[in-house]
Amino acid sequence: MTMGIAQIVFFLIGAVAIVSAFGVILHPHPVYSALSLVVTLFQIAVLFILLDAEMVAFLQLLVYAGAIMVLFLFVIMLLNVGRDPEVAPLGWKLTVLGAGGVLGAELAGFFLHHFAPPAAVGAIDPEFGSVTSLAHALFTDHALSFEITSVLLLVAMVGAVVLARRGTDS
Repeated sequence: MTMGIAQIVFFLIGAVAIVSAFGVILHPHPVYSALSLVVTLFQIAVLFILLDAEMVAFLQLLVYAGAIMVLFLFVIMLLNVGRDPEVAPLGWKLTVLGAGGVLGAELAGFFLHHFAPPAAVGAIDPEFGSVTSLAHALFTDHALSFEITSVLLLVAMVGAVVLARRGTDS
C-alpha cells in the first residue's frame, strides 16, 4: 500500500497538532500553553483546508485562533496567573508523556494498518460547506446553541473581572 503526498502531509500536520496539543497540557506557564493552543488550532485549520473545507478553516482561524484566544490571553493576563508554585515531579511528567506516546503509537498503528480507501460515496450537495449553508444551519437549527455559547463567554469574562477585582481589594 502506497501513501500519496496528500496523506503524508495530512499525517505530518496531524503529528504537529498532536505535539502542540501536548504542549498545551504539559507546559507550566499558562501564556505559553495558550500560544501552543494557537498552534494546535492553526494546524486543525490546515487540516480543514486539506479536506476542501476552506470556509470551516477560515472560521476556525477567525473564531478560535483569533477571538477566543484573545479572550483566553486577556483572562490569563487579567488574573495575573503566574507559574504554579507546586510543579509536578519529573516522574509524573514522564508517566503522562509515556502514556501519551503509547496512545499516539496505538493510533498511528490503527491508521496505518487499517487505512483503506473509502467506498464509493454518493454525490455531495454543491452547497455543502458554503457560506449560505453554514449561515442557514447556524441561524436556524443551531441558533440556540450559538446564543448560549455567546452568553457563556460573556459570563466567563465577567467572572474573571470579578475575581481579579476581588484579588486587588485585599
